[in-house]
Amino acid sequence: MKKASYFFFFTYIGLVVLAGVWGAFIYPSWDFEMMFNLNLVQLPDFERINLLSQYRFLRALELGFGLFSFLFVKEIFSDFKFNRVFLTIMGLGILARIFSWVFDGKPSYLTMFFMFYEAIGWMVIFSFSYSKIKRK
Repeated sequence: MKKASYFFFFTYIGLVVLAGVWGAFIYPSWDFEMMFNLNLVQLPDFERINLLSQYRFLRALELGFGLFSFLFVKEIFSDFKFNRVFLTIMGLGILARIFSWVFDGKPSYLTMFFMFYEAIGWMVIFSFSYSKIKRK
C-alpha cells in the first residue's frame, strides 16, 4: 500500500506542477485549444486578457500547491494536520469536478480520466495514511 500511495502522490503532484508551470508561464493558450477547443484569438482583447489572467492565476495556485506538496512530502505522510490539509485540497479538486459534471454536463474523457485517477489516488493515500498517522 505504501508504494501505491507514493506512486499516486508523486504522479498527481508531478502533473500538478507540470500543468501549473505550463499554464501559468509557458503556453496557456494551448490548454484552451486542446482541452476546450477554444481559440483565444477569436475573443475580443478585454475578454481574452482577463480570461488568460485568471487562468494563469489559477494555474499558479496549482503550481504552488504542487511545490508545497513536494517540499512537505515527509510531513504529509507523517503529520496529521499536513495530511488532512493535503487530502482536503486534493479532495476539493475532485469534488469540484464531480460538481461540474452534475451541474454543467458530462466532461471530456480526458477530464473524466483525471477525475477518476485523482479519486483513486485520494482513496489510496487516505487509506495508507489513515492507519499510519497518529491523530493529535
